[in-house]
Amino acid sequence: EIIFDGQPAVINSPRDDIQLGIGMEHQEFQLVPSLTVAENIVLGYEPRRNIWVDRDQARQQVIDLSEKYGLLVDPDAVVREVPVVVQQREEILKLLYRQAELLILDEPTAVLTPQEVQGLFEIIKRLTSQGHTIILITHKLIEVMNLCDHATVLRRGEKVGSVLVAESSEAEIARMMVGREIVRSYEKKHKAGLSPKLVCKNLSAVNDRWLPALRRINFTVNAGEIVGIAGVEGNGQSELVEVLAGLRECEGEITLNGEDLTGQNNRSRREIGVAIVPENRKTQGLNLLGPVTENLVVNRYYKPPFTIRGILSLKNMAQYARDLIKRFDIRTEGPKAVAGTLSGGNAQKIIIARELATQPDVLVAAHPTRGLDIAAAQYVHQELLSIREENLGVLLISADLDELLAISDRILVLFEGQIVGEVDPKTVTFEQLGLLMAGHIKNVPQAVEE
Repeated sequence: EIIFDGQPAVINSPRDDIQLGIGMEHQEFQLVPSLTVAENIVLGYEPRRNIWVDRDQARQQVIDLSEKYGLLVDPDAVVREVPVVVQQREEILKLLYRQAELLILDEPTAVLTPQEVQGLFEIIKRLTSQGHTIILITHKLIEVMNLCDHATVLRRGEKVGSVLVAESSEAEIARMMVGREIVRSYEKKHKAGLSPKLVCKNLSAVNDRWLPALRRINFTVNAGEIVGIAGVEGNGQSELVEVLAGLRECEGEITLNGEDLTGQNNRSRREIGVAIVPENRKTQGLNLLGPVTENLVVNRYYKPPFTIRGILSLKNMAQYARDLIKRFDIRTEGPKAVAGTLSGGNAQKIIIARELATQPDVLVAAHPTRGLDIAAAQYVHQELLSIREENLGVLLISADLDELLAISDRILVLFEGQIVGEVDPKTVTFEQLGLLMAGHIKNVPQAVEE
């Protein structure tokens, strides 16, 4: 049963939500890139003059709304050309235009710099002071502590409990989330005299719209270190992963242990020693309709003992899957379970188990803990640190600055397809990282410009 404003509510569609006064900002923005800001905000609820859309009135309504709530946007700008932080303001204005009283924000800080996060916090506080109610869905406890009055914890689809944030602590809420104490920092052994593993020289690539995505970037990942890549999403991270995986053409040179990978396809690179944890496990990392076994052997099914004289050995595949399920503590009914039925954390464990079982020389991990709870994220961190101790190289691409600062040995900052600086995670601050991510190189003395 859903009670809204004291009355039972029947919600069968998003339109029912909107009519009640409930609106949602999704984790992935729901905007039409080719339309203007104003057109996106009024889409589906356009003011009309007879049978025609009144564009002038729509534009003026957006201007009035943005000024009223302090969410300044250019109504005539095309969405694909405005920065992420403006797109987020636009999403919130869409809800306010539809007169939403209750706003549901799903992981709203995932694509923002620290400075932009602070700006969003101010917007949320302003909205609540004006009488709006906010439901904030987040894995980041610092956001709960800074913004929320109440916190309700869900675990495996069940309510664990609710607390008044002012009377609780970050540690208590974390315990509720995972049922035990959580390690908030990691010890890493210092390593000297590291030898290069992955070396990239003058890498350039274009995106799907044939615009420059990577601009002559240079970096090295050494054996026994985790190199973090920080940056606001959309600054070349996705293209970098695809280039390293052999899925996107590039100019420049990529070598692993001195062997040239530049012209090699994905399978050849894996044979040489590259492993990839893709950024989207559902669309890139797993066959959600296939069993766990197939997902675990998909990168080596053509080799013995899985293929013998051209014939697949289902028995050997199943035993291999059982071994990995046990080794990586994958919570599943068994090798035949459908991958799409697993939780996000266990689905991610399938990918990590598959990639690490090949004993690679370098692991490229893109957003490996996105959407995972604290316990699952901690497991992934421990695995990355473990392979670091085994002298593998790890390139960690993440939008989570806490993650980068916790486990990286070095952090490179990517802005508009260029590496604009290198910082030490032990000394750099959130503010300095945020400035670099926004392209303000001169304001960060700790940065080492490429």
